[in-house]
Amino acid sequence: MSAPVPSSQEAVPAAAILYLFAAGILFSCLDSSAKYLVLQGIPPAFVSWMRFVEHALLVLIFFRGWANPGLFRVKSLKLQLLRGLCLFGSTYFNFYALQTMQLGETITITFAAPMVIAALAGPLLGEWAGWRRWAAIIVAFIGVLIIARPGFGAFNPGLPYSVASMVSYSLYVLLTRHMAATESPQSLIFFSALAPAILISPAITQAVIPQTPLQIVLLLMLGFFGGVGHYLIILAYRRASTAALAPYPFLQIVWMLAFGYFFFGQFPDVYTLLGAVIVIGSGLYVVHREHRLRTRS
Repeated sequence: MSAPVPSSQEAVPAAAILYLFAAGILFSCLDSSAKYLVLQGIPPAFVSWMRFVEHALLVLIFFRGWANPGLFRVKSLKLQLLRGLCLFGSTYFNFYALQTMQLGETITITFAAPMVIAALAGPLLGEWAGWRRWAAIIVAFIGVLIIARPGFGAFNPGLPYSVASMVSYSLYVLLTRHMAATESPQSLIFFSALAPAILISPAITQAVIPQTPLQIVLLLMLGFFGGVGHYLIILAYRRASTAALAPYPFLQIVWMLAFGYFFFGQFPDVYTLLGAVIVIGSGLYVVHREHRLRTRS
């Protein structure tokens, strides 16, 4: 009999691909809705707060929180709050960046997160990157520089916020990896929404009354886009390995480019597209390399 095929080469279940496909659409809807709302004058902090409040309510209803005390049981409340704050930073900075940046530009910078995670995993988790992964990190940084083109043309004021969003998301992933062994998946999902909703509750003072039915609908749909999108990702990774699914999240850039063109009349220039190819290629290599190292271990 032939030896079993490694998990990275297994046929990926169609359901897992469809879940990631749908999650990418939902996240693109989330960013597009947020971009429209902040361009309409609604403060990014209030838009972020609405997104997390709705997300927390959906999780509470879905997991029947009134009959599920495990949803509220945590080992480290401080780490839960810190993780939630990192997720808020990722969302808030991204929404702020979308005021001046295109959807395709922000998602490309977000795709640099695997490299930042690989770099920070050493000092924070003791998972030190080798020279190959550091080479991929440097190449990805070059890709971001191609997108930003510092010193060439007008500087986009949203770029620092997009980079801050990506770094915040990287810290969120590292904290999730650290807490996964001690915290239940349900509590991680719930507190990732509840913590930022509580921590940024002062954003209510920045509330702006929606002026059109479309603004009301989009504000109420933010939590659905984000919450269901995260849940679909969980379902996908329950059916296939991380390495097997690694290429598919990058398909979200297709939706972001399409949404940016059809809804905002924007399309990235050749430098942004070139930088996107470099960043995505580096990210795929880092994911592949980490899988090989785990397989050897």
